[in-house]
Amino acid sequence: MFLYCFSCAGFAQGPQNLSFESIPGTKARNIIFILSDDHRYDFMGFTGKVPGLKTPNLDRMANEGAHFQNAFVSTALCSPSRASILTGQYAHTHTVVDNQASAPSSLIYFPQYLQKAGYQTSFFGKWHMGGGGADPRPGFNRWASFAGQGDYYNPKINIDGKMTNYTDSTYVTDVLTDLTLQWLDKRDKNKPFFVYLSHKAVHADFYPAKRDKGKYKNIRIQYPVSMFSTAGKDSKRFNRGDQADSSAYLFNYKDIPQWVRAQRYSWHGVDFMYHGQTDFDKFYVDYLETLMGIDHSVGRVLDYLKTNGLDKETLIIYMGDNGFSFGEHGLIDKRHAYEESMRVPLLARSPALIKAGTKVKEMVLNVDIAPSILELAGVKMPNQMQGTSFLPLMQGNTVQNWRKEVFYEYYWENPFPQTPTQYAVRTDRYKFIRTQGVWDINQLYDLQQDPYELNNLIRKPELQDLAKDLNKKLWDWLSDTQGLFIPLKPNGDKKFDHVYKGTW
Repeated sequence: MFLYCFSCAGFAQGPQNLSFESIPGTKARNIIFILSDDHRYDFMGFTGKVPGLKTPNLDRMANEGAHFQNAFVSTALCSPSRASILTGQYAHTHTVVDNQASAPSSLIYFPQYLQKAGYQTSFFGKWHMGGGGADPRPGFNRWASFAGQGDYYNPKINIDGKMTNYTDSTYVTDVLTDLTLQWLDKRDKNKPFFVYLSHKAVHADFYPAKRDKGKYKNIRIQYPVSMFSTAGKDSKRFNRGDQADSSAYLFNYKDIPQWVRAQRYSWHGVDFMYHGQTDFDKFYVDYLETLMGIDHSVGRVLDYLKTNGLDKETLIIYMGDNGFSFGEHGLIDKRHAYEESMRVPLLARSPALIKAGTKVKEMVLNVDIAPSILELAGVKMPNQMQGTSFLPLMQGNTVQNWRKEVFYEYYWENPFPQTPTQYAVRTDRYKFIRTQGVWDINQLYDLQQDPYELNNLIRKPELQDLAKDLNKKLWDWLSDTQGLFIPLKPNGDKKFDHVYKGTW
C-alpha cells in the first residue's frame, strides 16, 4: 500500500484534515473510471437489443471482464447521479437533488481519499453539478472540464484553471480521450494513478463524430411494446422500424398513471418530443451514431493500456450516469423509475482481478462505485458513504447478505414539471413506485412476468400485503437514511451553502 501523499496544483485541494483508514496488505492498483451520459443499459452490441448495433470495444470489456447485469442508479438524472458516484451517497444525503442545485462545499469526493493515499488523480470531461461551472474541483491533480452540458463540436475546456478554445470542428469525445492519454503518458510512473473520464455523449442533442454520420441511417428501429400503450386516436405513428407484437402481452390500460398519459404530448413525450424539434426515427439514429464515439474512446483507452503494458493490472470501469427511454410508455428521456430509466450499463475489466466472461447478477448501485474503488486502492470505506463495495462480486465471490432491494428517488424539477416526484423500491422480482405530490395511482409490477412494466398490479387484492410491505420498506429506507425531508435549495445561491455544512 502506498502511504505517501503528494501535493497537487494550487487549486481545489479539499479539506486538509481529511483522514482515512488503510486496508492492510493491499496493493494499490491503477484505476480508470469511464462515465457516459444517458447510455441505456441494453444499447450495446452484445446484448442483442438493437439488431445491427456494433460496439466492439464495449463488447470486448464484457467478454474479457465482468458485466453487471443488474446495475442501477438511485436517481436517474445527471447531477444527482454524478454526485452519488463521487460521494457514495444518496441524493437526499448529498443534497444535489436536481441539475440546478449547488453542491455543498462540505461534500467529500472519493478521489480526495485517493490523493491522500498516494494516488495521482485526474478528471476529464463533464462535471455538471455544484452550479455546473468548469472550475477545478477538489480531489484532482489534473483537471479538464467544461461548463454545463458543453458542446459536441469546438468545445471550450478549462484545463487546470485556464480556458482553452478548440476549433476546426474538434469533437469533444475525441478531445477528452486525447487529454486522458496525454496525461497518462506524462504521469509519474512511480505512483499509482486514477483517471475519471467523464463524457458528454450520449446526451441530447445528439451529434455524432463526422466519421460516424450516416453509419446507421438504414437501421431498422425497434419500437418498444409499450410505445403506443398510452396513445390516443390522434397519436403519431412511426413506420421506419419494427414493433413487438403487443398482443403477446397483458396490458392494464386502466391503471396507467395520468401523469404518464399526459407526458406523451410534451417535451419528454414521443408525440411532441423536444417540442417538435426532432422526430423519433431521426432521434433514434442520431443516438446510435453518437454512441459510436464512446465505443471508440473505450477502444483507444484499452489499446493504450495494452501498448504500455498496463492492461492486465489496471482496473477499467465503464458506466452510464443514468438510463434513457426510447418510447417506452410513450416517453423519452429519464427521471422516472421505469427500468429503462434507472438501469445502466456497468462493465469492468482487469485480467489480474476478473475472470473473463464474469456475469454479476446481484443488484448494484451508483453509490457502490466510490466504496469499490476505494477498497481496490486500499482505503476503508468512510462512514458517510452509503454504498457497498462490489469488488467481491466482480471477482466471482458470493457475498452473504447482499442487498435484496434497491431504492430510487427523483425530485420534481421546475424546468420539467411533467414528471412528479418519484420514489421506488425494486427487488429481484417486484417493483413498487410511489408518486408523491400529485393525486395519481401508484404502481406495482411483477418484473419476472412483466419485464416491460405493462400491467400495473396495484389493485390486485391478493397483492395488497406485498404492496404494503414494499411501501413500508421504502419509508423505512427514507427514515433510516434521513431522507424524510426533501433538501430544497435556492438554485445557484451560494449564500445558503452554510445551511448544509455538517448536517448531511
